[in-house]
Amino acid sequence: MICLGIESTAHTFGIGIVDDKGKILANVKDVFTTEKGGMIPVEVAKHHRNCYKDVIQKALDVAGIKLEDVGLIAFSQGPGLAPALLVGLDVAKELVKKLNVPVIGVNHCIAHLEIGNLVTGAKDPVLLYASGANTQIIAYEGSKYRIFGETLDMGVGNFIDSFAREMGIGFPGGPKIEKLALKGKNFIELPYVVKGMDVSFSGLLTNLKQKFHSGKFSKEDLCYSMQETVFAMLLEVSERAMAHCNKNELLLGGGVCCNKRLQEMAKKMCQERGSKCFIPENSLLVDNAAMIAWLGITEHKAGVKTELDIKPYQRTDQVEVKWR
Repeated sequence: MICLGIESTAHTFGIGIVDDKGKILANVKDVFTTEKGGMIPVEVAKHHRNCYKDVIQKALDVAGIKLEDVGLIAFSQGPGLAPALLVGLDVAKELVKKLNVPVIGVNHCIAHLEIGNLVTGAKDPVLLYASGANTQIIAYEGSKYRIFGETLDMGVGNFIDSFAREMGIGFPGGPKIEKLALKGKNFIELPYVVKGMDVSFSGLLTNLKQKFHSGKFSKEDLCYSMQETVFAMLLEVSERAMAHCNKNELLLGGGVCCNKRLQEMAKKMCQERGSKCFIPENSLLVDNAAMIAWLGITEHKAGVKTELDIKPYQRTDQVEVKWR
């Protein structure tokens, strides 16, 4: 069976094509970007509607198949921006009408974890899921993927993008901030907010804005200090979850985990614990549709059936995991 997956939770519209053996035949995307400002949901949805046909065709060309070869459609059901999710749902309905094949909606967060397991060989990891809107520490316990720690306010990626926007360097801000941080030389003490197993970024963002506008600190030093502080927060709660769950594998997922400094710190933490650190390639860390297609196949094999709707606020631990 070949599954065509549709990703449209946020800035990325993607089409992934994966077979039931886990071979990724295509993983194509088109990303909404700006030079200034951030994401406006209706503009993101407009972007997705304008590009989806081209992305589908490109994915079919890369995979070397025809649309009629597809036997299953999977789409991101949530969580995400409702206008963007609706585009993915509409595309799924359009394709199902043409092909008359099964369709399944999947959870975007769990898709990050399952594609990570597929490509890295991780067996039972704690997932550090760090993306734009989501920051969660996830592990499988008691028939569900449980959240053992999360942000109390904003996702770490949105936090980073907000700081980038304040500095006027556009969206997405993460890669630009990572480059600036490499030039930072002086560590500036910033609020370190870990509350039990959870983290918080809003106060840190306010503090960074104040320091930036004071003119006393360089962009480079602020970016460097921000990364060191925030990544230490994320890995503290990740390590605590590993100890609590008695697991010896850490898996990274989400676009923020493309950051080389975060990867370096994660590897060092795992090495000191005598644990393993698994990091998928960047194309599978960021929002992508191959992970949607793979989770679609996984759930379909387990007999999971879903409604043709969207769930913008669906939590990871609301999904019953029938395939493990």
